[in-house]
Amino acid sequence: MQLTLLCAAVCLLPSSLALPLPREAGGMSKPQWEQAQDYLKRFYSYDSQTKIANSLEAKLKEMEKFFGLPITGVLSPRIIEIMQKPRCGVPDIAEYSLFPENPKWTSKIVTYRIVSYTRDLSSFAVNRLVEKALNMWSKEIPLRFKKLRWGIADIMIGFARGAHGDPYPFDGPGNTLAHAFAPGPGLGGDAHFDEDERWTDGSSIGINFLYAATHELGHSLGMGHSTDPNAVMYPVYGSGDLQNFKLSRDDIEGIQKLYGKRNH
Repeated sequence: MQLTLLCAAVCLLPSSLALPLPREAGGMSKPQWEQAQDYLKRFYSYDSQTKIANSLEAKLKEMEKFFGLPITGVLSPRIIEIMQKPRCGVPDIAEYSLFPENPKWTSKIVTYRIVSYTRDLSSFAVNRLVEKALNMWSKEIPLRFKKLRWGIADIMIGFARGAHGDPYPFDGPGNTLAHAFAPGPGLGGDAHFDEDERWTDGSSIGINFLYAATHELGHSLGMGHSTDPNAVMYPVYGSGDLQNFKLSRDDIEGIQKLYGKRNH
């Protein structure tokens, strides 16, 4: 009887003791560390099979480098603050399967189609803002955009909730706002926006759709994320003037590196 009770007590012991968090957790709480792990795996993944490249410490260092922070490999309140900001769902550092080396459209005319709309804005407003976002890019490069009303376009644009037909389901209000895929067949070029967000044309509180669309359509043209906080292609939403924003020098140089300069 005593042996049975002892065994029961020993068997229960591991589940009642909390394992200490690793050094990289930086003294943060367990929920914060778990959220940080999820964030790092989503936005700083590797194809490499080596444990070093895939370690959380290495991913933390990559994130610190990207955002211009001291490189420690240890979680900090500043990193937590960045992780909690709304952002684009495209990874910052990744061997992304749909992003081969410097992908771009080879045709001088790229087609697009808006396949679904948000309840927050009129279809007229969405059409106008998408056109304005595309024009921001096209005025810098020798590329024109043509809107299709039906059929398959190079860039398919739409709003969706949760799982929506690609490997990257949306996560509800906040956090990931949208994502887009680099030029290519199938999903290539497509831009998806989370309908669980509150989208606005700038006249009310919410996520500025023009800003988000310009960013995502940059990905649709082949642009990656920028480390410049003033760039439209910076991954975190709302770093600059959302009412009067324009492409930064970094954005313009990046898109012209892909397509060349437009002859005005």
